[in-house]
Amino acid sequence: MIDLGMPTLVELLEPEDCARLCRELGLQFVELNMNLPQYQTDQIDLDRLRKICESCHIYFTIHLDENLNPGDFNPYIAQAYQRTVDAAIQLAKRLEMPVLNMHLSRGVYFTMPDRRIFLFDTYRDRYLESMRRFRDRCEAEIGGEDIKICVENSDGFTDFHREALDLLLESSVFALTYDIGHNHSIGGTDEPVILERQERLTHFHFHDAIGKKNHLPLGVGEIDVGKYLTLAEEHGCRVVLETKTVEGLRESAAWMRRRGCGES
Repeated sequence: MIDLGMPTLVELLEPEDCARLCRELGLQFVELNMNLPQYQTDQIDLDRLRKICESCHIYFTIHLDENLNPGDFNPYIAQAYQRTVDAAIQLAKRLEMPVLNMHLSRGVYFTMPDRRIFLFDTYRDRYLESMRRFRDRCEAEIGGEDIKICVENSDGFTDFHREALDLLLESSVFALTYDIGHNHSIGGTDEPVILERQERLTHFHFHDAIGKKNHLPLGVGEIDVGKYLTLAEEHGCRVVLETKTVEGLRESAAWMRRRGCGES
């Protein structure tokens, strides 16, 4: 049986509220979103979260800031992002959080008359060296703990993203998150990248989509969710039901229960 989770919802400002809904829906974890001010590492109350886990019988994972960019050419900015991840890893160690989810930034681009030029592509060697340092630092911080930093697909993997991804996956502390809705909305171009590396799949974000309209409840859109549920089960992955509203989450949880996943 795979573990099912929910994202942090803006309708539920307190972690206790998220945890109670998580438990009510028969889910196992809440993914704390570090874009929100209350989930910055300097704001999180460890004892409070620990008590929530114990009382609601759930656990937490982390979604790192979507602006995270350890490859930034400005060393002070890159260092700030690295320190943020270091602090999140320490939080994960103390609360036994198994997953930190992250995106790969595209960085800055110049808009030319006929195309965009991404600076990470133009200065690819420098970018990849930064990602190599990031990988090694994260590996050292995690040490022997059972924590994975899972790289999520978003707006399409570029060539420099694929090289960075393979650099990160050289370390056992890095793995993959497959967001099936984002993949659908860009025409499925991320799926081959992920399936070629599917032995490293650890985490999923499940939401339905219609064209480019994303984060819909499961079963109301165009995605063959059952196919991806089978893939998640084959690899023993955790699955976040990533709708953005309480009502959408309830619908997605009900859809999963009808397929024998989650608690009734």
